[in-house]
Amino acid sequence: MKILVTGGAGFIGTNLIKRLVREGHEVISYDNYSTGLRSNHIDGATYIDVDIRNLVYKSKYYLNKFDVVFHLAAIARIQPSFDQPEEYFETNATATMKLAKICSECNIPMIYAGSSSHHSGKFKNPYTFSKDIGEEIIELFGMHYGLRASVARFYNVYGPHHLKQGGYCTLLGAWERCLETGEQIVIYGDGSKRRDFTHVDDIVDALLRIWQHGAWGYKFELGRSKNYSIIDIANMYGITNIEYQDDKPGEAQETLCTDKTAHQLLGWEPILNIDEYIKGYNENFNNSTK
Repeated sequence: MKILVTGGAGFIGTNLIKRLVREGHEVISYDNYSTGLRSNHIDGATYIDVDIRNLVYKSKYYLNKFDVVFHLAAIARIQPSFDQPEEYFETNATATMKLAKICSECNIPMIYAGSSSHHSGKFKNPYTFSKDIGEEIIELFGMHYGLRASVARFYNVYGPHHLKQGGYCTLLGAWERCLETGEQIVIYGDGSKRRDFTHVDDIVDALLRIWQHGAWGYKFELGRSKNYSIIDIANMYGITNIEYQDDKPGEAQETLCTDKTAHQLLGWEPILNIDEYIKGYNENFNNSTK
């Protein structure tokens, strides 16, 4: 099959492409490298430097030959969105509409990467707002333009290739960088926030199941269904020297996946645990510093 992955040089896109190439598919990545990394390129895939905001119907990036589009390209993270609301909307909403239009006219199914931040409220922050509008665009084009698509909402994804540098990195990525460089670990708030951490391999498995089952018209919640406080995670890493700072605006107190639609329709069960991942990281880190 010929498959397009937008945001293919990013964290989740890289892990998805690795799996698709291993299974023998022809994979094309569209990425503008604003946060994606060329060092993430997987042998056997084709990478095109293009901003999805610039997609034009029947341009040189015409999509009519793809069998499915995994639409992962987005500007992520909550805090930067307060300073860049227009850029977030243009990328996460407007560009999604362009892609939905092309996919509907070319009869290509699409899987859209949503966000579990949806559950904290549409107006909680500009990032969540832009991703929610993206979901509504998918629903609109499904109702009126024949788009075959589903939304996959991710819960605090971690694993190989997660970002460790810059304002778009994940909590685990940022902390691992601090451990590796000796930087101060900072917790915003009192550390009681709880997060449902989901390994990227489980996410990739769910994405492929959505496509393989032709499960269109759904919103799939992809979480481990178990959450941990930020202090719990610090303890797993063995972090004791913590600087506490004022809580940041726009963030939910808790994320937890309780929806079982992915299990019921796809037979999907996340199997990888955050404590086992951190144990492996700690062992590798300690061995590297000996």
